Amino acid sequence: MTQSSTAVDQQYYIQLEEKHGAHNYHPLPVVLERGKGAQVWDTDGKPYYDFLSGYSAVNQGHCHPALVEAMQEQASTLTLTSRAFHSNLLGVYEAYITKYFGFDKVLPMNTGVEAVETAIKLARKWAYKVKKVLPGQARVVVCDANFHGRTMGVISFSTDPSAKNEFGPFLEGFDVVPYNNLPALEKAFQSEHVAAFLFEPIQGEAGVVVPDEGYYKGIRELCNRYNVLMVADEIQTGLCRTGKLLAVDHEDVKPDILILGKALSGGMMPVSAVLANDEIMLTIQPGEHGSTYGGNPLACKVAMAALHVLEQEKMADNAARLGEHFRKGLNALQSPFIETVRGKGLLNAIVIKHSDANAAWKLCMEMMKNGLLAKPTHGDKIRFAPPLIINEKQMDEAIEIINKSLQVLNN
Repeated sequence: MTQSSTAVDQQYYIQLEEKHGAHNYHPLPVVLERGKGAQVWDTDGKPYYDFLSGYSAVNQGHCHPALVEAMQEQASTLTLTSRAFHSNLLGVYEAYITKYFGFDKVLPMNTGVEAVETAIKLARKWAYKVKKVLPGQARVVVCDANFHGRTMGVISFSTDPSAKNEFGPFLEGFDVVPYNNLPALEKAFQSEHVAAFLFEPIQGEAGVVVPDEGYYKGIRELCNRYNVLMVADEIQTGLCRTGKLLAVDHEDVKPDILILGKALSGGMMPVSAVLANDEIMLTIQPGEHGSTYGGNPLACKVAMAALHVLEQEKMADNAARLGEHFRKGLNALQSPFIETVRGKGLLNAIVIKHSDANAAWKLCMEMMKNGLLAKPTHGDKIRFAPPLIINEKQMDEAIEIINKSLQVLNN
């Protein structure tokens, strides 16, 4: 295929999306058709380092053979029963994942935002049945600049105008406090109606904002003191992304409700989970919550394989080691256009300093031309989150691509 025909070919696919799809995304102009490990290839066969990993859904690498095998095997056997019946895999999966993370029970769902909504419902139910909050008064405390998804319930407590404008009226019962601010959190806990504190251990969509050391322990202590549920949204930060199994593990803290998604399937299909102990989970009875696809046999099989791969291949250790290597490499560039390098493990970001408000997008376009895919968030920030199987040689090549691409900002 010639370069000219490739351009037409890629533009054809892009125009199809433009014509027939909703315009709710603004992707880079690249059309991908294959992936393996830390790389993806476009329709012309050009390789790229994937430094977004499906927003950290592909921690195990693209098309990991163990996950492909698990999916193919189960797809030819049984994919869905609905929860109207039992399956031979659901209980096995539930036993596996609860032991893996140390909780009594799991409630399986599909997408990450479904799991967040589930956690909110659980917290409210617990507040009424266990904490004895007055009917209809339960409140959930959240952080500013949060990102937990885009359902009506979740955007009700978003502080991002693009998520909220012209979508109201919104769901009530949420209080917003500054992120990484324990005094503000304690002030919010003065209300006896507070059921839970929902937070991201690291704010990914906000630009990989890492809190001060001691933040997680402080949250745990306050939640214990005021009888409030600690709800950790580890959909993006969990599953070895930050150099530990969970981000809260950096401070040896255990939440009351743990929310997982994304890499729980290694990017193979939507799989999410909410984990909690019996006092919380058993407040919900038959008919009060559910999902047609939640806990389907295919999801159970793939999720167990995904968790096994993370542990067997020591991906947390690799994320910790190469994350430090990556940040040192970026800082060593001493680019006048990189104001800040921040992150933990292989969840990192840079803040671009430039007179051009579109500089971050311009840099991402140049990196794409040079063989690395990343995307701006909130204008001047670029998130870098490659698959956790990336090796040091590949990382050095990626750093060099970033270095080369930065030259475009001189113009």
